[in-house]
Amino acid sequence: MRLSQEQIDGFHRDGFLFPLRMITTGQAAHYLASLEGHEARARQPLQGNMRHKTHLLFTWVDELAHNSNILDAVADVIGPNILLWNTNFFIKEATNPGFVSWHQDSTYWGLDPDEVVTAWVALTDATPDNGYMQFLPGSHKSDQLPHLDTFHRDNLLSRGQEIAVEVDTSKAVGVGLKAGEMSLHHIKLVHGSAPNRSGDRRVGMALRYIPTHVRQTKLRDSAMLVRGVDEFHHFDDEARPQADLDDAAVASHAEAMARQVKALYEGTDKQAFRP
Repeated sequence: MRLSQEQIDGFHRDGFLFPLRMITTGQAAHYLASLEGHEARARQPLQGNMRHKTHLLFTWVDELAHNSNILDAVADVIGPNILLWNTNFFIKEATNPGFVSWHQDSTYWGLDPDEVVTAWVALTDATPDNGYMQFLPGSHKSDQLPHLDTFHRDNLLSRGQEIAVEVDTSKAVGVGLKAGEMSLHHIKLVHGSAPNRSGDRRVGMALRYIPTHVRQTKLRDSAMLVRGVDEFHHFDDEARPQADLDDAAVASHAEAMARQVKALYEGTDKQAFRP
């Protein structure tokens, strides 16, 4: 067990747990440098579909997603047989209006049951000034709340979705993290974050893990087995990248993203994630 029983009980009670030191500050700096090295070569920030299922494109993201410290903590809350369903970069540039509205991750994902956990790893410090996440304790115990699609240009969510009923944010907890620290949160936890008003970018990687018995209810989806065994085979297997952005990795990513875009944008005319 990576987590204490008190920490596990706290996660199930509150719907979240932080801060958890999973990688060193040096490792966080290495992963950030890997990201920014790619951006320098591409001459543009990571954007669009490349911010999603990024573990299929880059060996260093795949390495982070397989980190034993992270998987140990995840196993303590969802069990030993684990699929990686998605990875998402959440990047807020300096003095940028980008924000994340109050929402539940479960709204459009199509995963059932709701035994899904996000491991959010800070590659830079996450602070009030640069738009750290905020959680509403215990909100994961409520039913799925109605959401409104705004497609707001500054909203970092796929559909700009926000909860369509009034949310009492007076008890919100700010998720301050140092680079290399991690938070865990439940798929139904109400959370959001404000814009980055600081002079430097805020970078985090969200790793979405599910136990192997979880199903995708919208279509035949894909995922990567990262620990244990999969006796259910509800998802097609995703292959680990052998080299950054090689032909096989790019093809695997394109196929996986086609499925995910179809699921997440169901009912709209969207064909890809926004830049």
